[in-house]
Amino acid sequence: MRSLISVLVMLPAFAVQAADFSAGGASFVVPLTSLKEARFRSTVRQQYDFSCGSAALATLLSYHYELPVTEQEIFRDMYARGDQPRIRREGFSLLDMKRYLATRGFTADGFEQPLDQLAQAGLPAIVLVADNGYRHFVVVKGVQDQRVLLGDPAGGTRAMARSAFEAIWQNRLLFVIHGRPGQPRFNAAADWRVAPQALLADGIVRDSLRNVTVPKLGAGDF
Repeated sequence: MRSLISVLVMLPAFAVQAADFSAGGASFVVPLTSLKEARFRSTVRQQYDFSCGSAALATLLSYHYELPVTEQEIFRDMYARGDQPRIRREGFSLLDMKRYLATRGFTADGFEQPLDQLAQAGLPAIVLVADNGYRHFVVVKGVQDQRVLLGDPAGGTRAMARSAFEAIWQNRLLFVIHGRPGQPRFNAAADWRVAPQALLADGIVRDSLRNVTVPKLGAGDF
C-alpha cells in the first residue's frame, strides 16, 4: 500500500487541514483559535479610548447574564442620556451604567467589599483600575487561588496575582447587579482556560537529575 506524507495547510479562518495518510484515507479540518482571539471570546473589545465603560457593561450582560448586547448599543444609550462633555473628557461613570441597567430591568450598585465577599457571592463585578497611570473599567470574572480573572476591554480576558490587582484597584468599589434570580456566570472553567497557570513543579523532577544529565562513562562501559 502506497503511503503519502501528511501536509498541513493553514487556512484563513485559523483552521488546519490534514490530508491524507494512505490510499483510502480521509482529510479533516481542525479549527484553531489564536490566544489573542481567545482572549476576546468572552470579553467585548472597546472601540474608543473612552468606551471601556460601555464595553465592560456589554461584557457583563452578554457573557455573564446571557443578555447579548453590543458595546455600540450601550454607548449610544448612555451617551444620549449622560453628560456628554464630561463623557468625552473622562468616559462613562458607574452612575451612567447604573442608569442604563435600570432601563433594562436590572438593579445595580457599588459596594465597598473585599474580593472574598465577591467570591463567596459568586457575582461578577465591574471595577475601576489604574493600570500604568490609565484609569480603566474591567470586569472581575473570577477569583481563585490568589489569582483574579479580568475581562479587560483593552486586552481581553487575563489573570493577575491578587496582590497585583489590589494594588491597582481604585476606590475599592465592586459594581454588581443584585436582587436578580438565578446564578450569573462566574469562575467559569472556559474563561480560566484563556489564562492558564504555569505548573513549573510538574515540569521539573526535583528528586533526581537522572533524566536531565548524561552520566560519565568509564572505559569498561562500552
